[in-house]
Amino acid sequence: MKLNIEGLLVYFPYDYIYPEQYSYMLELKRTLDAKGHGVLEMPSGTGKTISLLSLIVAYQRAYPLEVTKLIYCSRTVPEIEKVVEELRKLMEYYSKEAGEKNNFLALALSSRKNLCVHPEVSSLRFGKEVDGKCHSLTASYIRAQRHSNPSLPSCRFYEEFDALGRQVPLPAGVYNLDDLKDFGRRKGWCPYYLARYSIVHANIIVYSYHYLLDPKIADLVSKELAKKSVVVFDEAHNIDNVCIDSMSVNITRRTLDRSQANVETLQSTILKIKETDAAKLKEEYRRLVEGLKEANVARETDIYMSNPVLPDEVLQEAVPGSIRTAEHFVGFMKRFLEYLKARLRIHHVVQESAPQFLKDISEKVCIDRKPLRFCAERLRSLLRTLEIADIADFSAITLISNFATLVSTYSKGTDPAGADGQRAISAWLYLCALLVPFLLWTYTPESWTSTRSPRRPSP
Repeated sequence: MKLNIEGLLVYFPYDYIYPEQYSYMLELKRTLDAKGHGVLEMPSGTGKTISLLSLIVAYQRAYPLEVTKLIYCSRTVPEIEKVVEELRKLMEYYSKEAGEKNNFLALALSSRKNLCVHPEVSSLRFGKEVDGKCHSLTASYIRAQRHSNPSLPSCRFYEEFDALGRQVPLPAGVYNLDDLKDFGRRKGWCPYYLARYSIVHANIIVYSYHYLLDPKIADLVSKELAKKSVVVFDEAHNIDNVCIDSMSVNITRRTLDRSQANVETLQSTILKIKETDAAKLKEEYRRLVEGLKEANVARETDIYMSNPVLPDEVLQEAVPGSIRTAEHFVGFMKRFLEYLKARLRIHHVVQESAPQFLKDISEKVCIDRKPLRFCAERLRSLLRTLEIADIADFSAITLISNFATLVSTYSKGTDPAGADGQRAISAWLYLCALLVPFLLWTYTPESWTSTRSPRRPSP
């Protein structure tokens, strides 16, 4: 079916269209014309997805310089796959009715867990394990070591992609996750890195909310995407939960125990490096004096997780002297961990703002705000310098360093529900020791009051 939506020719791959679908496309067309934001709602089961795809693809074809890319964000992998199949049906209809070869590239993107084809890595159960094992096979320093020691394990799929995959773009078409894996197996290329490389050139991308909303992921995957893109959030009422989750940290006593073990491992590794290759630590120190942006020039495979969005002015600064050397940074993290352990020895709920937390930590253990802001990036730099193969083993101390950066960087936010859009929201900390001791840092409205739980013994 061909439709004329206020002068725009829209191909619709079904023989019948609901009145609600036509109204939906009409409002969507006006939103795109106005180059603004839109909030559209339709009942479930009335063909919202295909209506949206039909209109935006038609708009892309009619105005290729104004809309260069469609970024479709959904929640779960099954929902992503459903969108891709609707898109495939639409593109097949274009080829049939327009009588021209489809030159659009559309693909889904998901985690390594859902795209890996390496026999050993893909058999791992958890996503963090897959990420860590992938890093241990593809990090640039691991690959450099392989030149002198060919017996070290490698990922032939990434090696083939790195050698050939960047030179030949992914052919036009619609690719779901299985299509990418099949293509990767045929070519011998890594589907995950192929997809990450191809999204820059793709006309349509379908992926999870987190690739755009979680700063720790978006900075790695989505920062190079074109500015003239149409972004769609399906089931948009879930956005606030995704944002809260991405900027919240849950810390248990077990997390602190594992972090302590991580710090001890780092300390012993630093001592070994000082005995065998002290120049490596000196070179890292020199880079950190120049600033984090200079220190963090790394290959795509070296970056396991980005920082929790530090402001540019912070990244330009030199790292504070108190955490600049590897030994000083490890000692700093030990003091921070001891403070957190002390805070978890309470038997009731405590709610305090980020400034109150920073004041308390300064008074009790003499830790200032500035070095805390650099913790996430400083840890990343140290892990690369020490050439740690399995980054997943250090997930606990990574979580603690992210918390340190978040709590010292973002003390206030903006409440979108405020009348003038400027009402302040504080970042609150909740500390309690119930049946399971934990610490939670999140953004909550200032109007919330502190709650206290019944006194219970610590486990």
